[in-house]
Amino acid sequence: MIGQYVIGGFYRVHHDRRHDENLNAPGMHFEPLAFAQACNMPRKKLAVEAPPNRFYTYGVIARLAALAAGREMAAIGGAR
Repeated sequence: MIGQYVIGGFYRVHHDRRHDENLNAPGMHFEPLAFAQACNMPRKKLAVEAPPNRFYTYGVIARLAALAAGREMAAIGGAR
């Protein structure tokens, strides 16, 4: 994120693990998730699973995570 804008992301990948196993283990790596189109607002004319709408959802999650981190920092006196 830069400011309130999500500019990309990544997937955690581990080729030796199944979908129900923890990926945070030796041998994992990150694959970049590049946004081909801007996705700051959902596009109602596109399907929910269309890339701009799917990436918008990822952005919502990223903004919520940043908000939660900020609240945690404020609670421990780290953010001023």
